[in-house]
Amino acid sequence: MPNRPPAMFIADSLGLDFLNSVATPVDTPVDWIENGDGLVDWLAQAKLVPTAELDALKGRAMPGELDKVADQARALREWFRTFVRKHAGAPLTAEALQELGPLNCLLERDEAFSRIEPRHDDGHRGLALRMTRRWRSSESLLLPIGEALAKFVCEEDFANVKACKGHSCTMLFADHTRRRARRWCSMAICGNRAKQAAHRSRLKNRQ
Repeated sequence: MPNRPPAMFIADSLGLDFLNSVATPVDTPVDWIENGDGLVDWLAQAKLVPTAELDALKGRAMPGELDKVADQARALREWFRTFVRKHAGAPLTAEALQELGPLNCLLERDEAFSRIEPRHDDGHRGLALRMTRRWRSSESLLLPIGEALAKFVCEEDFANVKACKGHSCTMLFADHTRRRARRWCSMAICGNRAKQAAHRSRLKNRQ
């Protein structure tokens, strides 16, 4: 899809944003990781992989290699979607660990390590200890996704995971509002549609 719109990061959770990498933001379904180029673009927009590493991996990849990794990413996405939908609405318990074998297998492939680097954030100069990883193959692009999913599982209260109330919308989000009253993936999209539908209904009832 050469005219793919920018990816949407509206879930207040990167793990759920990954699930929302296939959605219907307006009227036409969009899969942001339908192929290797889409996966690379989504990872860049999510800031999960340094741009230099993405460029290097694209340069080294054999024809069709990144497309195969995108196939794996979509399979991971749908497996995790099933897990999230099963457990959404209630706190996750330790019993769920037995279902997370595929995710743990992915995490075990990681080659992450700490490294001392220059610190340039907030105008401060000095040194900082940062985590990085070795990007040895195209499949290593799955590792930061796996890390984001693992953080979601371990740090998010699944009682806050909700599905958008928009008609035909498939997006999920973590409701971190004060009263846990969020209903829409985005007020600009589904929320606005609901307001327009309610307005039309009121006008019809007055006739």
